[in-house]
Amino acid sequence: MDVLTENFSLYGEGFLGTLELTVYASALALALGFVMAAFRVAPVGSFRVFGTVWVTVLRNTPLTLLFFAVMLGLPRFGIVLPFELFAVLALGCYTSAFICEALRSGINTVPVGQGEAARSLGMSFTQTLGAVVLPQAFRSVIPPIGSTLIALAKNSAIAGAFSVTELLGTYKTLSELGYNIIWTFVWIAVGYLIITLSISAVFNVMEKRWGVAR
Repeated sequence: MDVLTENFSLYGEGFLGTLELTVYASALALALGFVMAAFRVAPVGSFRVFGTVWVTVLRNTPLTLLFFAVMLGLPRFGIVLPFELFAVLALGCYTSAFICEALRSGINTVPVGQGEAARSLGMSFTQTLGAVVLPQAFRSVIPPIGSTLIALAKNSAIAGAFSVTELLGTYKTLSELGYNIIWTFVWIAVGYLIITLSISAVFNVMEKRWGVAR
């Protein structure tokens, strides 16, 4: 218990760092995921190709490699940003591919007649997707999206290796100070549990309110 009480500010700083990464990267992942899902089912071939390439490349690229590409590659093109923002970009883009596929699977569950009826009323593809298809698709994919964001929260631990303040990185300082490594990791695990269980609770509420009845 001493490792927590004597280093509460250090744990708090790491916890807030992980929380910020999770919130900002989740917002980016959801936004990009919705856009890419729309691209994957768009009637324009170039959009479908772009969406397919985006998902294929990111889903099959190790997240650590993506961090290296963003952290070390973008500055070579004159794009210099705070490491925290680079981490949000890497996490958000990577997770967006999984959000996209979850949404696309939900879109495939919507009866084709729904879209045809909307188009017969004169609605455009964008209007049909935004007002008819996606709202129904989202109801069926609330659990997998929640699981994906929980994975994002845990994946944020990689950012610590790139000088970003986050929860797992606190073990280095505490280890150097001579604290018991087991209890150090126990309290780190508790911090991650608080974040992941909170995400799970939010999506459980959303599923009960808006999810498809089973």
